[in-house]
Amino acid sequence: MIHLPRLALLLAPFALTLLGGCKATSTARLGLPPLQAVESVDLERYLGTWYEIASFPQSFQRGCTATTATYTLAGEGEIEVLNRCRKGTPEGPEDSARGRARVIDAATNAKLEVSFFGPFWGDYWIIDLGAGYEYAVVGHPGRDYLWVLSRTPTLDDDVYAGILARLEEKAYDTSRLVRTLQ
Repeated sequence: MIHLPRLALLLAPFALTLLGGCKATSTARLGLPPLQAVESVDLERYLGTWYEIASFPQSFQRGCTATTATYTLAGEGEIEVLNRCRKGTPEGPEDSARGRARVIDAATNAKLEVSFFGPFWGDYWIIDLGAGYEYAVVGHPGRDYLWVLSRTPTLDDDVYAGILARLEEKAYDTSRLVRTLQ
């Protein structure tokens, strides 16, 4: 039996897909520059567990703390995605959702799509990445979705401030970011 929070996590990419088409038009209409992904991603180095440091609030993550995403290689050029969070507090009950990702820009490996629900895919663009893969920032071309990730549950304040400055240069409204309780 699927309970409501899990169902919401499963349906999230469907919503991303639907909203993505609408936002592309509104982004152009608002005069925002096209979102740029990083120049190159070594997928082998990107695999593993990432801790969510901050994100734009989304209904499918409501009540989540101690949020992580784990990526592992799967067959046929896909990556398995396991998103986990604890409900209410870092000691609360665990909620998880399994999905898959695929590269849509093989020249850079920085633009991917993710799916947690059937044939529906949502954009997953790596738009900032630490030189040592110690942090990553994942965005969406419409700028309605944003996740700041780290290999550790905390991120140095100076590193986070640098990420915020670069996000503002990419026309993100950083005032919408909410720090994730780890």
